[in-house]
Amino acid sequence: MDLEEAKEFKERCTQCEAVSWGLTDEGKYYCTSCHNVTERSKEVINTDVIPNTQIKTLNRGLKRKNNSEKGWDWYVCEGFQYILYQQAEALKNLGVGPELKNDVLHNLWKRYLQKSKQAYCKNPVYTTGKKPTVLEDNLSHSDWASEPELLSDVNSPFLESGMESQSDVHTRKSFRISKASQSETSVCSGSLDGVEYSQRKEKGIVKMTMPQTLAFCYLSLLWQREAITLSDLLRFVEEDHIPYKNAFQHFPEQMKLYGRDRGIFGTESRPSYDDIYKKTIEVATFLDLPRFPYITEDCYLHPNILCMKYLMEVNLPDEMHSLTCHVVKMTGMGEVDFLTFDPIAKMAKTVKYDVQAVAIIVVVLKLLFLLDDNLEWSLSNLAEKHNEKNKKDKPWFDFRKWYQIMKKAFDEKKQNWEEARAKYLWKSEKPLYYSYVDKPVAYKKREMVVNLQKQFSTLVGSTPTAGKKSPSSFQFNWTEEDTERTCFHGHSLQGVLKEKGQPLLTKNSLYWLSTQKFCRCYCTHVTTYEESNYSLSYQFILNLFSFLLRIKTSLLHEEVSLVEKELFKKKYSVTKKKSKSKKVRRY
Repeated sequence: MDLEEAKEFKERCTQCEAVSWGLTDEGKYYCTSCHNVTERSKEVINTDVIPNTQIKTLNRGLKRKNNSEKGWDWYVCEGFQYILYQQAEALKNLGVGPELKNDVLHNLWKRYLQKSKQAYCKNPVYTTGKKPTVLEDNLSHSDWASEPELLSDVNSPFLESGMESQSDVHTRKSFRISKASQSETSVCSGSLDGVEYSQRKEKGIVKMTMPQTLAFCYLSLLWQREAITLSDLLRFVEEDHIPYKNAFQHFPEQMKLYGRDRGIFGTESRPSYDDIYKKTIEVATFLDLPRFPYITEDCYLHPNILCMKYLMEVNLPDEMHSLTCHVVKMTGMGEVDFLTFDPIAKMAKTVKYDVQAVAIIVVVLKLLFLLDDNLEWSLSNLAEKHNEKNKKDKPWFDFRKWYQIMKKAFDEKKQNWEEARAKYLWKSEKPLYYSYVDKPVAYKKREMVVNLQKQFSTLVGSTPTAGKKSPSSFQFNWTEEDTERTCFHGHSLQGVLKEKGQPLLTKNSLYWLSTQKFCRCYCTHVTTYEESNYSLSYQFILNLFSFLLRIKTSLLHEEVSLVEKELFKKKYSVTKKKSKSKKVRRY
């Protein structure tokens, strides 16, 4: 920079009215008082030092300063659209077909904008005194920007017909992230409508939140009948394979996010299974979606297939699959009408496919071993004696030996999981701040935290954490080649089943019901689960499967009770009659 050469520039600074100029390395004038850089450059007089270069004089006059500090004008819905796009890309990388992003999720989002009256309708809602801007397709970072017309409104099962007119053709395009206009963004948020959005409470309108994005993803997976359950989806989110925590970090640099945007896009807790399940039904009902594609026996979400998957994962014998299929048939839980999601139904509800499959396995284990801390160990003694005498024959399934191996593997896996959760960093690499004035302080604090972490790691001699593992549907893997751990997949259930001609009859003739106290109305509410009321074997089984699905133990216990209610209808009806007769006698 040369102050002497800049003295010839006598114009006043547009920011501070001073006449004190210097030259940048690029040859542009900057104000030494306020450091405002103009687009005016010093003319090059001697062209000999720049060979093979055509010299042009930049004499376009002074323009209004582009205040890039405030970034682009953008709305909250545009931020959620960007997050949905990133989540769809992550699902695509996990092996999901590209049609989920380009067709299903895209059109679900279009329908949401229509239902919430933000776009694709005759009279879009006004946001901060302005209509939501619908710009041209000039955004290269999203397929949704380059392909707005992926599915015609006539053939779309998601979009309502007759909702658009010729005068609203421009609103058929998706929201685009637009560059900053003459208007200034709110001082309380980076987005134009952040303050208004956080205060908005419209009856009948489902507000978009971060958990709602996962509900949209799960609805898309369910529509496509992909091989990803809700528990898998949440586990991939927990392992950062799908953007959720601090997803705003992936926003373009020009999308400034602060103030009220913190509460909208910031996440401080992990999504729970029950919460996302309820939000899925809420979103599907709000969107008034049609009946979903049928869940048939060849679909991954059918209980027969899921039961086989979880039997393999928890190292149980393959022969148990015939028993689970029998329970599915007797209860009617494999019927198409039972499994298929229909949001238009009076009591819209979808099946918890993974929880239901696990509950069926628990019921079969109770049918075989009773799980009363007595019978299962007696049957284990018989299996152990038989295996010692007949080492060449197919071994009988030993419940005690399986319990010992699974408990060790489960404890190790759970300990590693708890340690990973304890070390989990919720702070984002891209700091959040309440206002633009707080930005330098926020970045300074973040820099100090990073430096302290590096120094602490050096002092304790800790090695840097390894990168995240590749995603997998299985958390436990069991193979016959593993010499350290016994694989029970090929073991026989002959020791617990009736001999010859009656393979589905168990030697165990008893069965205890998980609960007999349901609500009077036909719903899923059951009695509260308390561990002290149940056997240790049953507690271990529930804890093992609950860990696999990342759900509460009480939720699995309730699902087991519902399966039992369908399987033992007569027994439940008898107990119900007895309870009624007792009440009559009291009065």
